[in-house]
Amino acid sequence: MKKAWPDTLVSAESRGAGAAGSTYRSSAVARMLRMPVATLRVWERRYGVTQASLSAGGQRRYSDQDIRRLTLLRQLTELGHAIGNLAGLDLSQLEQVASTHANVLLATQPGQRRPRTNGSAARAWRVAVIGAALASRLQRPAVVRWIGRPLTVLGPFSDAPTAAAALLDSGADAVLFHEPHLLGGWRDSIIAAAPVLADLPMAVLFGYAAEAVCNALAQDGVALLREPQPDAALGQWLRGLAAASAPAPVPVPEPAPPRRWGDAALADFASLSSTIACECPRHVAELLLQLSQFEAYSAACENRNASDAELHAYLREVAAGSRARFERALETVAMHEGLILPP
Repeated sequence: MKKAWPDTLVSAESRGAGAAGSTYRSSAVARMLRMPVATLRVWERRYGVTQASLSAGGQRRYSDQDIRRLTLLRQLTELGHAIGNLAGLDLSQLEQVASTHANVLLATQPGQRRPRTNGSAARAWRVAVIGAALASRLQRPAVVRWIGRPLTVLGPFSDAPTAAAALLDSGADAVLFHEPHLLGGWRDSIIAAAPVLADLPMAVLFGYAAEAVCNALAQDGVALLREPQPDAALGQWLRGLAAASAPAPVPVPEPAPPRRWGDAALADFASLSSTIACECPRHVAELLLQLSQFEAYSAACENRNASDAELHAYLREVAAGSRARFERALETVAMHEGLILPP
């Protein structure tokens, strides 16, 4: 059985290599990716797979973004894709290929049930990853299969402030850390350096920590997993995290017809119907006004807040459906009372 390179050693070396400028030597990158340095050099020379910089001594230095790209290339070539076909794709295109392949693997995995959706693909679980070694493991097919839903990795990032700055433009469902060791006050130091991460669920794959530190972090809601762990255990742990952060399924109501009457027409009708003994026409007209206003409000929220778009779309459709039923009700009571409906 082939022995995998210990993630703790990879992480420690890569962190040391990139501490000065968040860059990594070829040897450290090759160990993180579990590939020969010679293969990495061939990819660079023949296909130009990254834009690695050169140090003063002429050595190639790889950024976090370079490692993210190389991780995807490594995983996709292991799945049978030719490096020559992948080398010309940018990072977003590589992520799309990886996502498509992961979904196919999930759909065909024996014993796995695909989650039910309302006729559309399940929303990807978006995780910010701090630590290149952990990001590399998240791309392994065995881990992806266990997670049970599409995964979008943001990063990897070298530290919390770098991740926080990137997340200002793109939201995340959780943040995953890879830490060789945890000390007291770890979470407080993270929040102090990157306050935007305070509201995100946190999970840490760690090497060593005192029991008191683990207990304190667990009480703060931080999910902990001690390494080394096989891919299956890592995938199961992540599956639980993904399920916990998944939004509640939102039913899809039937589409409703457009409004029959505007606010002014309904207000006039409510005023007219108040001159008769039965006040039901006025009450129905007023309810229609409120429903129409809530329908418009939900539509505005849907466009303004991307994270709540699905929920507000649902509320808008429910309000529209209720509004359509009350329009029919207004027509019925108007006919019963001999009132003329607005045009």
